[in-house]
This record gives sequence, C-alpha cells and structure tokens, in this order.
Amino acid sequence: MPYVELNLTKGATVEQKAELVEGITDLLVKILDKNPSSTQIVIKEIETDSWGISGRSVKRLREEGKTAHISRK
Repeated sequence: MPYVELNLTKGATVEQKAELVEGITDLLVKILDKNPSSTQIVIKEIETDSWGISGRSVKRLREEGKTAHISRK
C-alpha cells in the first residue's frame, strides 16, 4: 500500500492536482507494479511565506523575481 505525500506551495489548480494524483499513481503502477486501489497520494499545500529556500521565503523570492531557477512562477 504505497503512501506518497507531496508538498507544494499554494497555487496549483484543482485540475493540476488531479493530474498529479493520477500521474503519480500511474508511475507507481508502471514502475513498482503497485495496486492503484490501495495507492494513496496526499497533496499538502504550504503558504509561500511558510516555505524557505536559501534563507528567504518563497513569497519574498517571488516578489523579487528571483525564483526563475527554482520555479516557473
């Protein structure tokens, strides 16, 4: 029974999260031959001011336009 927890900064759409759940499940089935019926995917969304990289919050880095190397947004 695989359990995958995915932590993301807030901003993904409902459709994007559904695609992630389906894609991760498909990978576990394809690569590890896991049963999709018992595969659990949990997405936790974190506020950008609660996630830090290199000593700065993602919120601040995005405001300064300094996330090109770590994020598309």
